Amino acid sequence: MREKVRALQYVMTLHAEEEMDGDDLSIFDVEQTFLTGQITERQRDAETGEWKYLISGKSIEGADVVAVARLSPTGKLIIITVYVE
Repeated sequence: MREKVRALQYVMTLHAEEEMDGDDLSIFDVEQTFLTGQITERQRDAETGEWKYLISGKSIEGADVVAVARLSPTGKLIIITVYVE
């Protein structure tokens, strides 16, 4: 996932963008979450059966941030949501 973020091979859902704005996070905070974070949980999506991952990391200013993401069939990282803990 870190390599996908470094290579800008990710897409944010509208929901993720809304949550990011609501928590006053920038795209740099989201990227920092992936670059500093760890996978803390893996869940199987009830509808699609695909795996999604909870990543806990830090924003640029050091806030605790959680991102939920999955890998698409094309190999891009899909950021489903993001929030401050």
